Amino acid sequence: MREARRATLKDIAESLGVSVNTVSRALADKDNVGVETRTRVKEEAERLGYVPNSTARSLVLGSATTLGMVITNPSNPFYAQLISAMEQHCRKHGYSLLLMATEESLANERRAAEELLRRGVDGVLVVAVQEGAEHWRRFRTAGVPLVLISRDVPELNTDLVGVDHVQGGYEAARHAIARGARRIYFLEEDLRVSSVADRVEGYRRAMAEGGLPMGPDSVIKVPTRRLEQSALPWDPSEAYRLARDVLRTEQRPLAFVAGNDYFALGVYRVAEEAGLRIPEDVLVVGYGGHPFAPYVIPTLTTVDLPATEIGVSAVDHMLRRLKRPAAGGAPEKILFPPRLVARASSGGSGT
Repeated sequence: MREARRATLKDIAESLGVSVNTVSRALADKDNVGVETRTRVKEEAERLGYVPNSTARSLVLGSATTLGMVITNPSNPFYAQLISAMEQHCRKHGYSLLLMATEESLANERRAAEELLRRGVDGVLVVAVQEGAEHWRRFRTAGVPLVLISRDVPELNTDLVGVDHVQGGYEAARHAIARGARRIYFLEEDLRVSSVADRVEGYRRAMAEGGLPMGPDSVIKVPTRRLEQSALPWDPSEAYRLARDVLRTEQRPLAFVAGNDYFALGVYRVAEEAGLRIPEDVLVVGYGGHPFAPYVIPTLTTVDLPATEIGVSAVDHMLRRLKRPAAGGAPEKILFPPRLVARASSGGSGT
């Protein structure tokens, strides 16, 4: 199937039987174009889905250009830090950042893509919902660079900057094994996205390497609450309920590795209510390096993610694509290694 093509001034001109210069002046609301002609041109531009070339416009006007940023949930501490780093780095290079949130909704993501096309952004940085690609292909067809962040969309065959989540899941589980845990449960989101799948893969690798058993319930999928409570990236209550079910049947000691630090909080509450000690009875490892990790009691062992480095790298990668649009080249995948920070919840001494 032929992909959508970005309409041009020439397309509008040929459709209406007028000159390209007339179309350009009409869209710019110049006084030397009649009201009727301006109306016809704008209506046809809307019908054809015309999007102005903001890169060319910025070169003419000498003004700052704009990058679009589409993210799932800006209240996620990792994404909040990422956005801050990207915005500062964009500003440093004379770009503004237009942020749009999807809350893991494909419909919202499609609307965001249409709005960014309409606004004529110079490039788009995306944390994708991963349930569709056609709306992002339109940017590639229009010559607008697209850089994925954190989550891959293989069918787009485009640049990706993110975290090595396979390594992160592996390090978290391997640390629990090294601390003596032999029954390890992995609490992870029920989202079908690459970052989740990669963390689970890393966990399975560590368990297989350690020769530890994995039953059908070893990976516990926690229902996400993000669509119902968009103010929070995750809700610990479901992790609390599911961890409680495990503790009712499992002998101690055991371990929980959580796909995010919020789920670890659910395990903390279960342990306290059951009169269990962390880490003596229940060892806990989180993921994400969220700001509260060093302040809960006991302090939380977690996998820290280099959000600032990822944000700066993603913007730099986009700027290189914009400066050399004709150079092309194969898409690049840049994955930053996460870092495990051992604290009291796993018997470590870190702060």
